[in-house]
Amino acid sequence: PCNPCCQPCGPTPLANSCNECCVRQCQSSTVVIEPPVVVVTMPGPILSSFPQNT
Repeated sequence: PCNPCCQPCGPTPLANSCNECCVRQCQSSTVVIEPPVVVVTMPGPILSSFPQNT
């Protein structure tokens, strides 16, 4: 039921409710290529300044 709901694993404004299903199926294609790039550069300088300020 989620397959036809999430055809485009990118811009899915109409499938807002199906977004959760799309993330699980596309998790091996989009979630694995996008997060790693931002999570590797953010945790460095951002995580270091956050805990110190608190």
